[in-house]
Amino acid sequence: MSTSNTQAAPDMKVFWCVFIALITTSFGFIIRAFSIGDWGTEFGLTATQQGEILGVGVWPFAISIVVFSLIIDRIGYKTALGFAFICHVLSVVLTITAKDYWTLYWATFIAALGAGTVEAVGNPVVASMFTREKVKWLNIFHAGWPGGLALAGIIMIAMGSATWQTRMLLMLLPTLVYGVLMISVKFPVNERVAAGVPYKDMLKEVGALGIFIVSWLIFSEIGRVFSWSQGLVWGAIIVTTVVYFAYVRSLGRPMFIFLLLIMMPLAITELGTDGWVTELMGPEMHKIGLHAGWVIVYTSVIMVILRFLAGPIVKVATPLGLLAICSALAAVGLYWLSFAQAGIVILAAATLYGIAKSFFWPTMIGVVAERFPRGGALTLNTIGGIGMLSAGVVGSVILGLSQDKAIDRNVRMYDNQNGTAIHDTYVTVEKVSVLGKYRAVDGSKLAMAPAEDQAAVQQAVVTSKKTALTTVAILPVIMFVCYLVLLLYFRSKGGYRPVDLGHSAH
Repeated sequence: MSTSNTQAAPDMKVFWCVFIALITTSFGFIIRAFSIGDWGTEFGLTATQQGEILGVGVWPFAISIVVFSLIIDRIGYKTALGFAFICHVLSVVLTITAKDYWTLYWATFIAALGAGTVEAVGNPVVASMFTREKVKWLNIFHAGWPGGLALAGIIMIAMGSATWQTRMLLMLLPTLVYGVLMISVKFPVNERVAAGVPYKDMLKEVGALGIFIVSWLIFSEIGRVFSWSQGLVWGAIIVTTVVYFAYVRSLGRPMFIFLLLIMMPLAITELGTDGWVTELMGPEMHKIGLHAGWVIVYTSVIMVILRFLAGPIVKVATPLGLLAICSALAAVGLYWLSFAQAGIVILAAATLYGIAKSFFWPTMIGVVAERFPRGGALTLNTIGGIGMLSAGVVGSVILGLSQDKAIDRNVRMYDNQNGTAIHDTYVTVEKVSVLGKYRAVDGSKLAMAPAEDQAAVQQAVVTSKKTALTTVAILPVIMFVCYLVLLLYFRSKGGYRPVDLGHSAH
């Protein structure tokens, strides 16, 4: 009964409050994407280090989204959103006063904690407000993400040569708006709580396997940052998993675990590529006289429009059918972008990719909301947390590492063809990432190199950026196969249907 009452008269001020908070998180994301090249130059960062900063802008998201999901029903949505507000303000202050790699890293870490808290609040709030149209309204809510990307992207391009410190200050605008809104609104009771589902039952839906995946991603990155041994990393993973299992006595719902695994390539396909697209497509866009940021702006506008139109589209295609279609389109679009040269071809490929990624994230969360409502805020936000962890810990670093290794390989080829020794002179810096060791260009040496040597390395960089898109195009193919498996499973069960928690609770 409580679910019906919540749906009958949703307070749209609550919806717009969390919507604008989500816009704030994407403002921070796009500002970092536009500034990463400047940071690389000013602080002497390698491509992989830049990828690590982009990555820490997403993976700590999982810490706050999971932690707040465990306690949010007790502390309240307003308290949690207040924490996000503090994180957003503090991250801006630290970033504009940064002097080195680690200051940028920790400032971005704090921003990611705020972003995770916003989703920890927004996803269950929206699902509880619109219990009969979860996929539709979660898509609309998540239109705030590309909406912020597009708006901030246009502002970034219009600002031209403004300093990156000035760009960062823009993040305070949406932050202050949602900060004012949250003071006066009254947030709804979570659907799980309203239906009387016990807290421990919520934990059982995720189970020990779900916590194992989350712990593996979190502690792997924490171990890299703090130089933990592999024994300590795996010790933390095992202890966390065993303690959780000892309390809940559940491995988790099998289909939910399967969805967690699918979320990993999905997030890398969407967010990992977004974080690099300005750098990746820059050379080709410059050839046609356009700023590379227009790729993000253009695809983001497509996403906003399609997410607001998600309701009728989902009714026709079904959530899983839509995800399968989008996976196929994303694979084609990304591969096409990897070798696109002419302006019109770049535009067509970017359009296809923009359409494909429009429904990925919110529809996956919507499927979890419909199929696992007993998991309350935890199942909803664990799927989002896994996505952000995957994009941050694995995705951004895969793209950065792919570039650094391609640069290494391409410079060696240049030396072999021209009888030079550029590789041994400039590609000399030994680095370590979460995915292993690599050799990077020594920026200080290259800066003093002869013009012909600099040109050779620069050409290797341009080629390597396109290689990264080819690598990530494999992931939506994997997703497509997984969604087909789910479609066949539900067909054998009579079709996909949402679980009615209000009815099942009686």
